[in-house]
Amino acid sequence: MWVLRGSARREGSDFSWLLPSGEGLVSGPLWTSDEIGAATDGTAYASFTATGVTFDSREVGPGDLFLALKGEATDGHRFLDQAFAQGAAGAVVSESTAHPNVLVADTIAALDALGTASRARANGKVIGVTGSVGKTGTKEALFAALDRMDPGCAHRSVKSYNNHTGVPLSLARMPRDARFGVFEMGMNHAGELAQLTRLVRPHVAMVTTIAPAHMGFFASEAAIADAKGEIFQGLEPGGTAIVPFDSPHRDRLIAAAKPHAGRILTFGLSDGADFRAVERMRTRTGGTFVTARFDARELSFTIAQPGEHWVSNAMAILAAVDAVGGDLEMAGLALAEMSGLAGRGARFMAEPPGGEALVIDESYNANPASMRATLAVLASEPGRKIAVLGEMRELGEHSDAFHAGLAESVEAAGVSYAILVGKAMGALANALEGKVEFVHVPDAATARERLFAVLAPGDAVLVKGSNGVRLSTVVAALAERAMA
Repeated sequence: MWVLRGSARREGSDFSWLLPSGEGLVSGPLWTSDEIGAATDGTAYASFTATGVTFDSREVGPGDLFLALKGEATDGHRFLDQAFAQGAAGAVVSESTAHPNVLVADTIAALDALGTASRARANGKVIGVTGSVGKTGTKEALFAALDRMDPGCAHRSVKSYNNHTGVPLSLARMPRDARFGVFEMGMNHAGELAQLTRLVRPHVAMVTTIAPAHMGFFASEAAIADAKGEIFQGLEPGGTAIVPFDSPHRDRLIAAAKPHAGRILTFGLSDGADFRAVERMRTRTGGTFVTARFDARELSFTIAQPGEHWVSNAMAILAAVDAVGGDLEMAGLALAEMSGLAGRGARFMAEPPGGEALVIDESYNANPASMRATLAVLASEPGRKIAVLGEMRELGEHSDAFHAGLAESVEAAGVSYAILVGKAMGALANALEGKVEFVHVPDAATARERLFAVLAPGDAVLVKGSNGVRLSTVVAALAERAMA
């Protein structure tokens, strides 16, 4: 549901460049062999056209360009026969092959060059997204909002392709006639985002939030804010920076944006934010009905995803959609329809003997801020609450303090039984002693056994931890008992 008061679109917006509603992107090849050769300073052997790009031989499909990257663990040239057996149209290689190819000096450098060439030919608006928490969900919601306006008009990075190979790959995959591109950018060291944002060259650059993720690589949370603020360095002239108003690092991020941005917008839940939630109410399905205010306008809509953090994310999404001249009504509809992503909030009903139990899948990653946010979501669910919590990694010397600090959130969520997974969770186990019933186990396989021994109809189960803990295997086992 949405209700708009005031103008649906920013005054002065020009939508004449949009195709009629429902008309998709103009069909045609993504790359020709000649274009690839020109972009990468390579030599084309045989003429071909590609409709997709990948560097993972397992993902190759008919018509794809396969980039044979050389890494520390493997060499893509070993998989050329497999790639062409699966239908690859051509390959970018640094070694001679009988298959149709573009020969280059360095395939990793060629990937960067292909991404740069794709960005150079793009005429649409580009949005860059970073943050300690919420990058992927916000990126997906932005894509859904822009695609809802005109199906086929938008492109985004898939999965969590947000690093030094994922970002140029996502750029290289962008259709030449895309009207919007949404790109996620991540980092765990200073300087990484500065490099990525200069590839993406966003018209709009957003920081979702700052939290103690990757603290093992930074001296302080303020240093993380500085590293995230690097995203503004790549802004196109006159571009828009979007900053979390409620963050204690707001002023630091604004200072980072000022030398590069033509406009700075803030978002959040507090008075003073440019895009703010002035009213919010939980719905029967667990989402939130929100009234957002910006300028002299208000928009009321439903956010399907549960949790206060999604209300804040939604304000950032509205700010970005408005900044690129998008349709805010459609953005509201998209947020109302958006379901959870696998590993990042997806929900399903498992089937223990005699009934059903709710599973909240947050197994992809974890840091202290996202742990607290998802435990708050669990708190709002009916029934007995079980939390399967994997250790949070890359927290360095702060690890014990951050793990122990989750005890208050576990208690506040009303958790009846906690399964703590991994050595680092020992600090939380000590903090919960005598307060909450728990078991501390070494790995995901043992966690699965303990969960299946206690799971009962009516339970609500949160599964969350750093990806390396492999709690996704617990979710997969629960899904085998899920409803069709």
